[in-house]
Amino acid sequence: MTQVDRNPAALRGEPSYVWRAGQARRLRMILDHAQNRTQGDVLDDGCGIGVYLERLAQNANFAVGVEYEIPRARKAGERGLQVIGAAAERLPFPADRFDLVLSHEVLEHVVDDRAALKEIVRTLRAPDASTGTPGGRLFLFVPNRGYPFETHGIYWRGRYRFGNIPLVNYLPHRLRDRLAPHVRVYSRGDVNRLVHGLPLDIIHASVIFGAYDNIIARWPWFGRALRAMLQFLERTPFKHFGLSHFWVLERT
Repeated sequence: MTQVDRNPAALRGEPSYVWRAGQARRLRMILDHAQNRTQGDVLDDGCGIGVYLERLAQNANFAVGVEYEIPRARKAGERGLQVIGAAAERLPFPADRFDLVLSHEVLEHVVDDRAALKEIVRTLRAPDASTGTPGGRLFLFVPNRGYPFETHGIYWRGRYRFGNIPLVNYLPHRLRDRLAPHVRVYSRGDVNRLVHGLPLDIIHASVIFGAYDNIIARWPWFGRALRAMLQFLERTPFKHFGLSHFWVLERT
């Protein structure tokens, strides 16, 4: 087993630990497309310590998280949340269970992203024409290959090096995946191929930049100007260089 394999930050990424502008913005994006599904049954698939689940649970009929890293699941439980330790490829829930599923920067870390997505689709509530009930919705965030930095670090000379590494994602797949074998990155075409053939309608697909809260904490004026400029670029072709894909998919 390599050093990367033993390092949870490398293998699973770092979850959100605090609630700041970046998390609040992503939650607003979810709520804008959720309609009344936030009042139904909600799953946060790969919930970390539960910062998003905590907010989604406030209005939900039922809310539960799944987390592979047990120490993180325990911390979520300490927040009063219901969290189950399980792999994303084998969700411990029946079919047609959830009105809303959040997968926030998770699929890039799982062993089999297609299998994990199929499990989400299986557990999403199917539409019921007899009652007029719409299908459940998946809110999917995954890292964008066009972003100029690999935010999950790289594997170099037998050691894991954490940090934002420039230009790694622009390398050919074979070389990029040697430097970052612990995490996937997605182009729009990659996400299209991932969802192809599954009973899902694409409701929304965009690329978003980050909120740069760490930069704002150190250099407030510069950080806020940078955030405003980059988030404006989401409405231009320069969105290709954004941090993450944000897709909303509805079960058919």
